[in-house]
Amino acid sequence: MRVFPITTTEMHMATKLSVKQTLFLGLTLLMCLAALYWILMETGALSVLTDKQALREWVDRLGVWGPLAIIFMMMTAIVMSPIPSGPIAMVAGALYGPVWGTAYVVIGAEAGALLAFCIARLLGYEVMQRWPRTRPILNWLGKERSQTGLMLIVFASRLVPFLSFDAVSYAAGITPLSFWRFLIATLAGVIPTAYLIVMFGEVLITADSRGLTIALILISGITLLPLLAKRLWSRRT
Repeated sequence: MRVFPITTTEMHMATKLSVKQTLFLGLTLLMCLAALYWILMETGALSVLTDKQALREWVDRLGVWGPLAIIFMMMTAIVMSPIPSGPIAMVAGALYGPVWGTAYVVIGAEAGALLAFCIARLLGYEVMQRWPRTRPILNWLGKERSQTGLMLIVFASRLVPFLSFDAVSYAAGITPLSFWRFLIATLAGVIPTAYLIVMFGEVLITADSRGLTIALILISGITLLPLLAKRLWSRRT
């Protein structure tokens, strides 16, 4: 029996579009993202986004609009993979502290992940369903036990800063993983990672590339400790 945990509304969104409509929307979206990326490059905004010190000074000058800028930039960085989200999170921690900085980063990252998930669900899920070779896999992933496994994979991926946050969000959208499971798994995984990056924001901003890599490795190790402990405990028992 085929079990699809995605809701009727989601299924309707995924199936009501024809192939031509899906291709048109996909090409339009790609063109819009490419145009936005070109504008960022031509205006010099992209160089600011990749420069931690310059980004910090720019956000600081925004005053009360700074938090909204952090949230919007995090959303944009998740939807547009070439834009790094790490410097934005570090700046949030350096300017707003571990509590509010984490809140702004989590809101932006969660919103961006959900937007990427919905884009992939709307434009990619039906395409995957049309392929005879992938349809049995999607049917199997739609079962309850597989849903739990997908949820754990998404959660674990959020704990590792080196894994592409954007790619995981888009990939999850073309699987039968339900919207609410994706939301919960992403939120649960992004909070501890964002908190650690934000908490050490000041240190990470002033660190060189080698020190930054070491810091991110340590952060990954810390966030993965609960999963490792659970695995060791399961083996022992």
